[in-house]
Amino acid sequence: MDTSYVWYVSYGSNLMEHRFLCYILGDQPEGSSQRERGCRNPAMPLKNGKTTLSYPLYFAGERTKWGNGGVAFIGHEKNERYKTYGRKYLITVEQFLDVTAQENSCDEIEADLEEVIQKGYIHFGKGWYSRMVYLGEEEGYPMVTFTCNLDLNEQQLNSPPIAYLTTIAKGLSQVGLTKEEAVTYFANTPGILGKMSEQEIEGIIGSLF
Repeated sequence: MDTSYVWYVSYGSNLMEHRFLCYILGDQPEGSSQRERGCRNPAMPLKNGKTTLSYPLYFAGERTKWGNGGVAFIGHEKNERYKTYGRKYLITVEQFLDVTAQENSCDEIEADLEEVIQKGYIHFGKGWYSRMVYLGEEEGYPMVTFTCNLDLNEQQLNSPPIAYLTTIAKGLSQVGLTKEEAVTYFANTPGILGKMSEQEIEGIIGSLF
């Protein structure tokens, strides 16, 4: 594999291209209270596209830069019955580490990509997204993402703030999901499941499709 670039695979707010580019270029995404500082190398991703992850999506946490409510994570257990929608961005390793640092609200992180590939995952730091996960290979480049050190059954599930939910919904529309598919997807995701009806979800995101 060529490890000078990686596919960063997003499954939360970074599904929306403009929101992700705030991490690359430095900007404040709509709905967030925080301006991102951007990457040391502001080069645009070489490619991006839709993908899926065989890990369960869920929402957990309390208050974030998006307001009161949970944010997206994936569980630690891989299982082919799970289908979490993602968007992959082909960026440099340095950019991926800069994005990861911004997601964890720290200046920089130290992580060895080769170790991630060999072991399947590593833990670093104490941020919300401090578990780096190897997802396989595509077009000769490794696919990587990050999630929480805690697994799904260790978390306090919580439905997401409206601003966060709509940002993800915009990303889902950009990768080709229909309104009906997005509503069903959210309604069956832990953190939202049993707390918001499909009618409530459609009322929030319906106009985005």
